Amino acid sequence: MGLKALWCFVSVGLLGILFFHGSCFSMKGPHPSDLTFTHQATDAPPVSFYDYIIVGGGTSGCTLAATLSKRATVLLLERGGSPYGNPNISSIASFAATLADTSPSSPSQAFVSTDGVFNTRARVLGGGTCLNAGFYTRAPADYVSQAGWDPKLVEESYEWVEKKIVFRPPMLQWQSAVRDGLLEAGVLPDNGYTFEHIYGTKVGGTIFDENGHRHTAADLLEYADPTKITVYLNAVVHQIYFDTKGQLKPRANGVEFRDAEGNIHKAYLKVGSTNEIILSAGALGSPQLLMLSGIGPRPHLLAHGIDVVLDQPMVGQGMSDNPMNFVLIPSPWPVEVSLGQVVGITRFESYIETLSGSLLNLVGALGLGEFFESLANQTAQNFTQLPNELNPLLNPDIQVGIIVEKTAGPLSTGHMELQTRDPNDNPQVTFNYFQHPLDLKRCVQGMKTIIDVLESKPLSSFQYPSLSVQTLLHLMLSLPLNARPRHPGVAFSLEQYCRDTVVTIWHYHGGCQVGRVVDHDYKVLGVDGLRVIDGSTFYDSPGTNPQATLMMLGR
Repeated sequence: MGLKALWCFVSVGLLGILFFHGSCFSMKGPHPSDLTFTHQATDAPPVSFYDYIIVGGGTSGCTLAATLSKRATVLLLERGGSPYGNPNISSIASFAATLADTSPSSPSQAFVSTDGVFNTRARVLGGGTCLNAGFYTRAPADYVSQAGWDPKLVEESYEWVEKKIVFRPPMLQWQSAVRDGLLEAGVLPDNGYTFEHIYGTKVGGTIFDENGHRHTAADLLEYADPTKITVYLNAVVHQIYFDTKGQLKPRANGVEFRDAEGNIHKAYLKVGSTNEIILSAGALGSPQLLMLSGIGPRPHLLAHGIDVVLDQPMVGQGMSDNPMNFVLIPSPWPVEVSLGQVVGITRFESYIETLSGSLLNLVGALGLGEFFESLANQTAQNFTQLPNELNPLLNPDIQVGIIVEKTAGPLSTGHMELQTRDPNDNPQVTFNYFQHPLDLKRCVQGMKTIIDVLESKPLSSFQYPSLSVQTLLHLMLSLPLNARPRHPGVAFSLEQYCRDTVVTIWHYHGGCQVGRVVDHDYKVLGVDGLRVIDGSTFYDSPGTNPQATLMMLGR
């Protein structure tokens, strides 16, 4: 099995289905593809002027652009295309195909961290909300307090998002069983349906409507003043311009971007003390663009032939990715096709979520179809044959559920560096999964909770009696989940299980953190006229799933 198939397992299947998120939309607003201010970058003039220039039309960037357009002229530059008209994005039934697409124009761009974990980053208007499974839940109250945000404004901003694109999910047989299993396992109390982050078991919101159609951060551009906003698609920003003449500090005053045909365009800020350039390019894109523009560690910039505007060694530091581990459970009974709906929020800071569907659909989405086909044909050469107890898995029509745990925080951190001066290329990133012992302890506790759920009465009817929990765990160890070394000769332990089967949940963050690269108003330290508004400013992932907080932050 090649690298592409391996990567597809992680990015397409589990992560896409759970976390990182057609043509028909609900009654919450007009058809978003009718937005008249969205154009291809090839239509952009050579030079233009705006009050605000936002780089990155993702989860935060769209809400930010819509908000600012109510009082100023705004240019929003998105390096990817439109989500509208793409059934792989809009339909719940086919979204995994988007993540499997590794073409240069795909809405998702694959990368592999130096840790050997496969990952992806969004490349589409709406960002990660176009690629994940839409689970919607707010940040914990203490997270809001520690960030220094105004609780009243936070509440209003969440509600602004929710009335446009958030829905109550259906709760059918598998999700209900896992919810009840979590309660039996002691993840109490039962908090019902809520957006709030509170200890216990709850049902969260979703950005898929009752017809199974996805709503994204791009839909929030419907709030924008169409006379004051311009959105260019397939517009790759290569550099931020700075004015250093007669300034106490370098001041950002423009950007250079290129369209799909390679033509260069320049956009500048209008004269005004409050006008700004705002980076919302994500946890990889924002620190990457700062470095490409001359803000970063001096030795690293000089090594790439980049003129130094500001020696800032903290750019690209503090990169974190929440580890995720999971168990696949074959079911003798039909289960619904379900995405993230239920979450168990434990007091030891591990979050338990689930999904379900047919093995044929899931392994195809997970990129494991080739692996299971080889088993069925008894031609597998790279992996140990499944024990007899797992023969049901050779039937592609079998129903399965997947239960996952996300480690909160995390406390382990790494760093990011440029590999080239081309903004289209991925930077090199290291996350150092489980470097901090508390992350590993939380993972082990989370896996023990999953085992308790699997052994609960509500889950009993969804499992083959012949398949023990230990057998299911050994199955996971045989799957090509990542490119990390395995330890088949080592005695089984949950600690080693966590290390060997870790995958991403796509909640990576850091690189432009508050107090290190930006101040508490998200202004880049050491320069004027430049802010960063996205997950690169975070120290921790905000709760079980970050998309709600990222959209709130932009608002």
